Formats: sequence, C-alpha cells, structure tokens
Amino acid sequence: MELSQILHNCNPAQKQAILHDHSRGGPLLILAGAGSGKTSVLTRRIQWLITQNNVPPSCILGLTFTAKAAHEMLERVGNSLVKLCTFHSLALALLREYGALVGFVKPPSPTDLSLRHYEEAIVLAGLKAGSVPRDQLFAPEKSAKICQALLPIQRECFETGKVVFEDLIWLAIHLLQTHAEVLRTIRIRWTHILVDEYQDINPSQYLLIRQLSGEGPNLFVVGDDDQAIYGFRGADIGNILRFHKDYPACTVVKLEWNYRSTAPILDVANRIFNDKPPLLRKRLRPGSSRKDELFQAALPVEIWQSPHPQDELDRLCGTMEEMRSRYGLAHSGFALLVRYNRQIEWYSAALRARGIPLGEPSGVHIETIHGSKGLQYPVVFYCGLAKSISPGLIKGNSAQKRAQEAEEKRLFYVGVTRAEARLILLFCTRRHWQGKLQNFESSPFLQYIPTQTLPKTRRRFSVVLLFKIVVALKLFAFMGWSMVQYIPVRLFRRKEIPAWIERKLDTWAKYCLQVLKMQLTVKGQANVANIDWSRPVFVVANHQSYTDIPTILVSLERLLGFIAKRELALIPFMGYWMIQIGCLLINRSKSGVGNDVNDAIKKMKKAPNLVVFPEGTRSKNGQMQSFKSGAFRMAIDNRGIILPLAITGSRSGWEGRQDANQIQPYSCDILEPIDCEKLLLENPKFSHKELKDLAQNQIRTKLAEIRY
Repeated sequence: MELSQILHNCNPAQKQAILHDHSRGGPLLILAGAGSGKTSVLTRRIQWLITQNNVPPSCILGLTFTAKAAHEMLERVGNSLVKLCTFHSLALALLREYGALVGFVKPPSPTDLSLRHYEEAIVLAGLKAGSVPRDQLFAPEKSAKICQALLPIQRECFETGKVVFEDLIWLAIHLLQTHAEVLRTIRIRWTHILVDEYQDINPSQYLLIRQLSGEGPNLFVVGDDDQAIYGFRGADIGNILRFHKDYPACTVVKLEWNYRSTAPILDVANRIFNDKPPLLRKRLRPGSSRKDELFQAALPVEIWQSPHPQDELDRLCGTMEEMRSRYGLAHSGFALLVRYNRQIEWYSAALRARGIPLGEPSGVHIETIHGSKGLQYPVVFYCGLAKSISPGLIKGNSAQKRAQEAEEKRLFYVGVTRAEARLILLFCTRRHWQGKLQNFESSPFLQYIPTQTLPKTRRRFSVVLLFKIVVALKLFAFMGWSMVQYIPVRLFRRKEIPAWIERKLDTWAKYCLQVLKMQLTVKGQANVANIDWSRPVFVVANHQSYTDIPTILVSLERLLGFIAKRELALIPFMGYWMIQIGCLLINRSKSGVGNDVNDAIKKMKKAPNLVVFPEGTRSKNGQMQSFKSGAFRMAIDNRGIILPLAITGSRSGWEGRQDANQIQPYSCDILEPIDCEKLLLENPKFSHKELKDLAQNQIRTKLAEIRY
C-alpha cells in the first residue's frame, strides 16, 4: 500500500500518530476525542508498519475489548498474519501453549462456573464467604494464609481446565513473570504492541501490557479518558492518566477534530471538561464537511422540561414526525438514550403503543448510555436529565462518591457525543420511579447547556459609554488577574506553560464576547481540519472592529499571535500578554516594516501562526478596503498557508453599539485555505500579488453571499 493511500484524508494530528517514530519519541499515547477517527488511525498505523516500515505482520499484536472490534479492525488492516484479538483470547492462547508450566493438567476452557459452588468451597477452606471474589482467585497480593487456603480450589481449576475469563489474565501474567524464557520468546514474537480503548483496561490487563511491552518503546495506545465509563466493572482510569509516569520518554498526541457532530453539540461536550488540567484537556473541533440539510442547520442543543411523562412523549413523537417529514429521516435516524435499563422498558412500551417501530433495523433505537458507546445517530433524545437518574444515585464514602460523580460526568459526555446533528435533553419534573410517584429536580448536567438566545430588545435607551467603560475595566481586570495566576505556573509547572497560555487565551476571547454581549456564529470549521499548523500559517481577515481579535481566536480555537502596531503594548496588561502569545509589534510610521517582520519570523523557535489584517486599519463603514501585500509576501517567502476569514457584523459589538442591553449577533466564515507551496510547485512564478487577489476575492465573494 502506498503512503499516500495510508494518509489519504488524514488531518495533521492523525498523520503525526500514524508516522510516529518510537525510536525517537518512545511509547505513544493518543488521546482521541469522541468521533475523531481513532480506529482509523490505529488500523492505518498497522498498515504503515507493514508496508512502509518493513515490520513483519506476525510481529504486530493489537489488543481490544470485543471480538467484534478485533474482527472489524482485521478486515480494515487486510492482513490475517497480524494478531488482532481481545485480552482474554490472547491470554487463553498463551495458556493453551504454555499451560503446563503454570499447572494445567487439561487445557484451560473458560466457562460460567457456579458462584454458589465457589462460595461453598471458600467456606470449606476456612475463609469467610465473600472474602475472595471469584475473579480474584488467581490474583497476587494475598497473605500466605489465604494463598494456602485457596490451593485446593486452584488445583481443581488446573485439573479440570474450567476457569473464568479473569483467571486467564492473572495466570498469563504469572506465566510471564515466572518463566523468563517464555517472556523472552513472546517479546521476540510481538515487537510492536497496539492497544485500543486504553482508558477501559483494568489492573490485570494493565499488568499484562506491562509484561508484554517491558521497557521497549514500541507501545502504541489509543484512548479517551473522557469516555472512561466502566469503573463499575473494574476499569481503572488511572492507567491512562499516569501514562506519563509509567513511560517518561513517551509522546502524547491529541486527536481533537470531530467528524461526527455539529458545532453546537461539540460546544456542550467541551464545556463538560472545562475544569480539566491543560495537559489532558481536549477541545473537540467540528471537522465534518457534510452537506445534508439537517447537519448544515447546526441546530442548538435544547432542554425540554415537562410536567408529566405523557407531555414529554407527545412532544417527542410530534418532533420526530416533523423531522421525518422535513428532512426525510427514517425512524432509524432517531435514538433515545437512557441511564438505566428500566427506563428502556417504559419508553419502549409507550412508543409501541403509538405505533412507532423499534428493535429492528428500521426502527427507533432505545439504548442505555453504556450500550450506545461507539455508536452515533442523527438525532438523539437524551432522556431523564434529573437528579438521581442522570447522574445516577451516588453512594459510598467521600472518595467513592468523587469517583462515581466523575464517572457519571463522563457518561453524560458519552451520551452527548452520540448525536450528529440534533441533541434534545429531556427533563420531567414528576414521574413514577422505583415503584412510586416522585418529584424531581433538574440534573446538574444541564448547567453545561448554553442558555444564550436573542432576547427582546429593551425599549429604554442605555448609556452606551458607561457600558464600554465597564467592559474595558472587566477585560483589564481579567488580564491583570491572569498575570497573578501565571506566577505559580511559571515557577512550579513550567511544562504546562504553553498549554496554560493557550487555554487562558481561549478563555479570555470567550469572556470578551460574553461581556460585550455578542453572539458569534462560526461556519466552515471543517476547512481548518487539514491545516498543518507546524508550517507557517497566516490568517487574513477583513478588519471591521477591535472585537475581530477575540472573534478570530474563538473561531479557530488556537493559540495565535497578531501582527499589530506597537502602541497597543502601552495599554495596561495588554502588552505583557501580547508578548506571551507571540505577537509581532511593529512601528507603522517606519519604512521597511516588512523586512522587520520577516527578520522576526526567522528568529522564532517554531513556525509562525500569525493573524494579519491586510487592510492595515479598521474599516470605518464596515465595507472591505483594498488589501496590502505584506502578509502575502510573507506567505510566499515562507512557503506558508493563507487562511482567509470573512467577518460580518462585528462593529455592532463595540464601535457601532447603540444599546447596551441587546445581544449582538454576527458571524465569521472560515474559508478554504490556500497552500503557497502547492501554488509555487504548479507555477514557480506565482507572485504575492496574485496570492493577494486570490484571498481578497475569496473574502469579497463570501461577504457578498452573506449580504444578498
């Protein structure tokens, strides 16, 4: 397979993961956001190892959690010599090959053993019933007394071959720990280990991976700590959180482009983990270029509050039929997601009574959130957003409660990210639950849903000047307090500085629009997905307002510097932060500014990602002025990428504001990027003036479309 085929339609982060060099970057952890194409990356990595890196297929081991997932991955890879399997089937294969070394008389055969028979055997052995769970029979770290008491029960397993699935993992670990020659053979057999859904591994699976990989660098794991929802069955989220400590020489790649959901749905998903540490925090970005009407509508996430389940159901069924008629959706395009199985019974009976098909391929899907993981639907009704339902009832000591609360939060995230085009959250204030009629409070998860709607304009005239003064004071206070917060990061957490600054800049930009009472609509985000930000990128936009700066930062959700006049550095706190984010401050009154900027770019430690307003100064009337050539000359000289943006209506937020109480709607369209390197390959004489005309016409055409 050609490299171009393997990397076809991959974004830069996916390419980085697929082409990772273990000899330089050590083990690789891919933090893969929902809908970011993680399975595709894993299978393409295997294809790359075989066809481009000359790794024999039989030396590659891929581990996942279900036989179905392993089979699907094997089909994608297209090479049957690759070992793609579940943890349990791997352990079973090892024990059938070397079982005699750990004591098996008959080959091991997993089966459903009687728990009652096991508990009776525990008591006969002189132990308390329940003191050793069945899945811990062969686990280490028991006292010598307990180990001695368990020997007859273990001996029976070896003699009959009858074991449970968790026995396989513990015994495979024991085999590798106690037989160095077997361990050596296995590590020679599989030189490259890839693990899917790393966030879901339990302690025994973690130890098995450590045994198989050893201190070697060829470990490639994919997971999402935000989707770790199986703590109740032993999965330990700590395994993915401490990957840095386990493998200090590791590399981490984040897959943040989501090819499933619309921007409003991803905005809710991102709000759920706003409080995470910067190093682990992912920001899902819309990368899908789907053109169907429902997806393009980018409908806001809705909350439906109903006084009674029947009212809720009436509205749900009515909306379903309305959308089937308007968008041509089949019943299978709708899903009802619930927290508990008992909710499925009620909704199933209620929908069947109304003649709506479900259980079948053409019917409405009703799933628990756990059951929906890995699936996606055009329209999702998320049912039961009430306390004690979603999130579920929290029990135990304080540590257990914290762990359960965190997992319930991740479960909510999984439910939200199942939706492709429309997400509706249902909350019923009164319903039968657990055998009685109960009143419910709304779920705390509803706080993550933006309530931002356009209110009616108040009739009384506000003092706009006072509004502007208050806004300016709030923004300066934000920047000043951020300087104070930066001190401990600078002193004690230096590795986090870039991520911390990027997050702070993003927060500042969103805060700007909040206090300015501006409602931004961003379109064309899929055009950003394939930009390689390790190259020079020059963002060019028509310049209407001071608010264009936070607008661009919110639209692109990246750490970007600006080419700006140096007088801005005199504004309190502004100059400090402009330097921190990599702005280039220029003297506009001096000649030869372009040369100064080019010299500054050459001194940068990494490729420049800069925003330039080619008009030079802000438009006073909202109309686009002629572009100057500087930004385009820089892009040609640096073989960079021009990313054009068309901004409309931003003056109404500051310069043109007439009412301090009204929320001002406006928009930013991200247009198709222009790769100068490709243009120059096609035409070595392609000039910066031609580039300027190309970008200017793109923006002008888009503005004309919006106006008319």
